Amino acid sequence: MNYFVIGTAGHVDHGKTALIKALTGIDCDRLKEEKQRGMTIDIGFSYCNLANGDCVEIIDVPGHERFIKNMLAGTGAIDAVLLVIAANEGVMPQTREHLGILTLLGIKNGIVVITKVDLVETEWLELVKEEIRGAVKGTFLEKAEIIEVSAITGQGMQRLKSGIEEVCRRSEPKDETAPFRLPIDRVFIKEGSGTIVTGTVISGTFKTGDELEVFPSRNKVRVRQIGTHNLKIEQGKAGQRVGFNLVGVKKEELMRGNILAEPGYLHPSTRIDARIRLLPSCPRILKNGSRIRLYLGTGEFLGRVFLLDKPEIKPNETGLAQLRMDAALAAVKGERFVLRFYAPMVTIGGGEIIDPAPQSHRRFDKSVISLLQEFEGMSPQQIGPAQARLAQKLLKENIV
Repeated sequence: MNYFVIGTAGHVDHGKTALIKALTGIDCDRLKEEKQRGMTIDIGFSYCNLANGDCVEIIDVPGHERFIKNMLAGTGAIDAVLLVIAANEGVMPQTREHLGILTLLGIKNGIVVITKVDLVETEWLELVKEEIRGAVKGTFLEKAEIIEVSAITGQGMQRLKSGIEEVCRRSEPKDETAPFRLPIDRVFIKEGSGTIVTGTVISGTFKTGDELEVFPSRNKVRVRQIGTHNLKIEQGKAGQRVGFNLVGVKKEELMRGNILAEPGYLHPSTRIDARIRLLPSCPRILKNGSRIRLYLGTGEFLGRVFLLDKPEIKPNETGLAQLRMDAALAAVKGERFVLRFYAPMVTIGGGEIIDPAPQSHRRFDKSVISLLQEFEGMSPQQIGPAQARLAQKLLKENIV
């Protein structure tokens, strides 16, 4: 059985949670406040089994602009997206912001779902579809299927299930051969069991009894029990949503944004070398030393961006940068991230990690820039010798 992860995206109150409940029978709104307000606040989870035997893990995200931080915690592991747009409102601000975020994260597959079609006339629906085509033009969803549904009447739901199967066939299964890695998205205590963490497995395989490490703290833990979809399991693989009952760590020592991985796999650092790209909609120029919020995996991290090859980066431009964070984080080469200004909290762009644990660099150093450009096309295994050359150069110049 293969596992695929699909996330929702879209403006608040466009029917994402109702759509998932109609699709799977599971209500993703689990918090009391969500029930009271009728609005998704945090990420929720569901699943459905496909006709071919594969399983789709579904992550439902909040649509309100105040909860973008939580939305970003749910999108890092997804293979494809359901961009949800209500027929009675059409394309809205968070529709566009979420689409920009998904593009920055390198998502390549998805479906545009028009919900609440039972509330509008045919003529209006055609206008909404035309607006949607304009909004997704030039993005990874430009040629995506547009499916019209109603969570109330059931219209289009079978077509949506078929569409999800088609999207999963186009998606590559997650890497089971790489070391185990799971970004933690929930931490809680279960009476009689102890500390529980949940997340979506990004890579590798796992089993009961595994000895793992929490990053960046490097706490050693052991997996006592594993659960998925209210079932106890003994082993599993990349793509699954799981809950781990951990031994050797207290709830207070864990948080959303931590990584659970094979011991020694990751190397926590307060620096990251990356290629940054600003969105065309970025409201201002990114200057050297700018205070930023970085969203990586399931976490939010604060720091500053130091530009290496340009004096500044303008909207719709790219550049090499070193991100220097307030606290250590753990990442891997090639991992995608999203950037927002520290204040106001506006999504400005994102990028891809070139070196997750670099030395400090001087700006405009041609040899450093050349090596980072070389790193971009390398696998993590190939980077080692090139890093050694760079470290030797920096030592000679008394930079480190």
